[in-house]
Amino acid sequence: MSESNNNAGRTGETLLETKNITLSFGGVKALTDISFDVKEGEIRAIIGPNGAGKSSMLNVISGFYHPQQGEVWFRGEKRGPMKPYEVARQGVARTFQNIALFKGMSTLDNLMTGRMTKMHTNIFWQAIWKGPAEREELEHRERVEEIIDFLGIQSIRKTPVGRLPYGMQKRVELGRALAADAKLLLLDEPMAGMNQEEKEDMCRFILDMNDEFGTTIALIEHDIGVVMDLSDRVVVLDYGCKLADGVPDVVRNDQAVIDAYLGVSHES
Repeated sequence: MSESNNNAGRTGETLLETKNITLSFGGVKALTDISFDVKEGEIRAIIGPNGAGKSSMLNVISGFYHPQQGEVWFRGEKRGPMKPYEVARQGVARTFQNIALFKGMSTLDNLMTGRMTKMHTNIFWQAIWKGPAEREELEHRERVEEIIDFLGIQSIRKTPVGRLPYGMQKRVELGRALAADAKLLLLDEPMAGMNQEEKEDMCRFILDMNDEFGTTIALIEHDIGVVMDLSDRVVVLDYGCKLADGVPDVVRNDQAVIDAYLGVSHES
């Protein structure tokens, strides 16, 4: 990857903070006492071997899981237990490890679903699609068309996404998340299953989103080369515990991190 992120100098105040998050399923602890933060304007990576608790952490942040212990703070306020749609209304959007698009709907209509939390006309006006509902939809459609242009997917705007190749579906899902105009965008393995060219395209879109739109991004990714090129800071999880946290150059040389990925114990 030739892309690199030089954003660290312009990151701002703390946007999200997790404090001592512990999450258990029965007798199995998925996360144990996890604390880290995400600064406004940065690209923050969450990495670790399979089963480290990365997706569980995103599910806590996005409201799908509720931890037994710990706190989530967003924009300086402690967040109580919330449902995913309430978290979305706060300004948090996400993509999923397994693509979660409406396969029978067009690219345009899938991206329009990303605007749902911003639509406020009542069901009466929506049913007759006149007056306020029509004006509101046209305004949101204008924003979606901007994202279609940004992602270079004009040629598939009317194509049902179920007919698209895998890499293009991942791009559409990124567009739907971007359409929410979120303060924080959570990307769960955005490059999983992609070839090298598709990965390079996705890297460019993530960097451009961060640079042009000022979108704060927290991402899970297994491709360490991608992580080190894209990220301002990296937090490493292993068996549900925090192993390391810092800038990419420091994390990549941390012996505990090296051992976790190699699956060996280091003896000094």
